Amino acid sequence: MELVVVWTATFLGFCVVFLTYFTVAVSAFRFKDIYCKISDYCECDFQPDIKGLEWDLYRNLYGQHLAQEIISEALDKFLHNDSPERPLVFSFHGSSGTGKTMVSSLVGKYLFGSSLSSRSIHHFIPTLHFPDSGQIEQYKKELKSWIEGNLTECARSLFVFDEMDTMPSGLVDVLAPLLGPYHLVYQTNYRKAIYIFISTSGSEIINHVTLEARKSGLDREEIRIEDLENLLSQAAYDCKGGLCHSEVIRTKLISHFVPFMPLTRRHVERCVRQEICHHGQCHRKDIITMVAKTMGYHPESEMLFSHTGCKTVSAKVDYYL
Repeated sequence: MELVVVWTATFLGFCVVFLTYFTVAVSAFRFKDIYCKISDYCECDFQPDIKGLEWDLYRNLYGQHLAQEIISEALDKFLHNDSPERPLVFSFHGSSGTGKTMVSSLVGKYLFGSSLSSRSIHHFIPTLHFPDSGQIEQYKKELKSWIEGNLTECARSLFVFDEMDTMPSGLVDVLAPLLGPYHLVYQTNYRKAIYIFISTSGSEIINHVTLEARKSGLDREEIRIEDLENLLSQAAYDCKGGLCHSEVIRTKLISHFVPFMPLTRRHVERCVRQEICHHGQCHRKDIITMVAKTMGYHPESEMLFSHTGCKTVSAKVDYYL
């Protein structure tokens, strides 16, 4: 009888503790929900959904097993750390049309509920924002001020630098102090930011490794990041453009070099199928065949990989429809 009483008391005590924590959690959630409706707090935009990102990448990113794995795992680990040692910095590499820009948009969408419109997402295009290499010192001041200002306002921010191949050499190094293990700058935790650099540098290396794997009888899914990471780092450092001879690479401030592999005809056909389904024409197999046939492929001896990936698929589908 005494044992039953003790067990009952223990169980009731556990229930009280559980209900207390549950009530606090629900109250906190409701408070944030209400607060976000009446305030301008930047963290209200931050609603990460890594599972949603993983599913979207699985459905819509073709032929990129390494990118899917690296990006999802790195983001999940980073976001579960309330006090990361340094910002998360990706460098996307690969040929045109392989999905680099699309993935950067999806990252924004599943972190902030929007691919571009969130005030916490900042997208830079060198030919638009830094067109004159003679103004590099002025650009450095402006870029540093812009990033520091926005991170001071909101530590959870995403910065995307597209077309790094066209960025004036040396400009990106103004970011070096912000990418390292620095705890606070102007009382703001800059280590919670995420950066994405996008370029075509290293695409020849990625294509070569993919081709050699095929010749060796390996599936492309058997290619590992260890086969490419150091090669991409060196290629980005040696190539012309924003990362050329940069302190960002030299001091190992990039968290992950992410290869985007060349797309085969099969991948192009999947892109075409997806596009015609958007037009309600999923049954048009003739369109899939025609569009895939008109794409250019390389190398000439084998015609394996699309020159432009899936970049021109939408325009070609519109033409044939």
